[in-house]
Amino acid sequence: MTGPKPKHLLDFQDWSPERLSALLDNADTMSQVLDRPVKKVPALQGLTVCTAFFENSTRTRVSFELAARRMSADVVSFAAGASSVSKGESIRDTIEVLTAYKVDAFVVRHAAAGAAHLVARYSGKPVINAGDGRRAHPTQALLDAYTIRREFGSLEGKKVAIIGDVRHSRVARSNAELLPKLGAEVVLCGPATLLPRDLAAAGVTLTTDPKEALRNADAVMALRLQQERMDAGYIGSLQDYARQYQVNDDLLAFAPEHAIVLHPGPMNRDVEISSQVADGPRSRILAQVENGQAVRMSTLYHLLVGRQ
Repeated sequence: MTGPKPKHLLDFQDWSPERLSALLDNADTMSQVLDRPVKKVPALQGLTVCTAFFENSTRTRVSFELAARRMSADVVSFAAGASSVSKGESIRDTIEVLTAYKVDAFVVRHAAAGAAHLVARYSGKPVINAGDGRRAHPTQALLDAYTIRREFGSLEGKKVAIIGDVRHSRVARSNAELLPKLGAEVVLCGPATLLPRDLAAAGVTLTTDPKEALRNADAVMALRLQQERMDAGYIGSLQDYARQYQVNDDLLAFAPEHAIVLHPGPMNRDVEISSQVADGPRSRILAQVENGQAVRMSTLYHLLVGRQ
């Protein structure tokens, strides 16, 4: 494989399409491990992975900790609320303390954009960004891509419509960076106030019309309306927002019959997505959750063990 192997997964800037495809290929192998009666391999035996979460999480944290343990790594679980961070300790001092305990890799979530880059600088160890502010969430994008690829066999030529609160979504930003590298077309859709123009790039288009976004889409992703990150004025009311942008049966009628539905979670049911669609036959939301383990196993393996 050409080029040096990236030391971190902070975003996809240093990751070639070839290397990204190899990571997803390896996720197939990890998925087979998870289908065995004994869901464990010794790939990371003797290594220690620290999940350093300065922001709350359910899916990402649990799947990373399970992924590391499935490969026989030791896991140090750090929660900021129960640590010296609550006493005013800086992220630098926290990470340097954890590094002194001979941690081999960090999985970091933080409310501030760029925090994972700081951890990479202070620790000198491989760092996986598990979400930093509204900037990036690369392993979520990888598991989204993996879910689509398992459904259709390839991402080449596929259209992915991402609908909702794009402005505050690190998931949308990471998918807009990743999916075009793998040959997919991305359409970002939402109210004009929640659709930042800086995301328009090669392979990414923007629209405020959800019917147009769904036309010829192979996958439709609903995004959570992140009211905790909003000031007043982004939307008129929840009812108005849901009326136009909720992914429901009426809106899905504008997509092809084969289109699948995704959501990165957590869901605001009957706001950005209807319960009928979330629980319906086109939903792959639980498949995303399941695929997250395999993708995160592959990511840890690639950074800590893989030689290429």
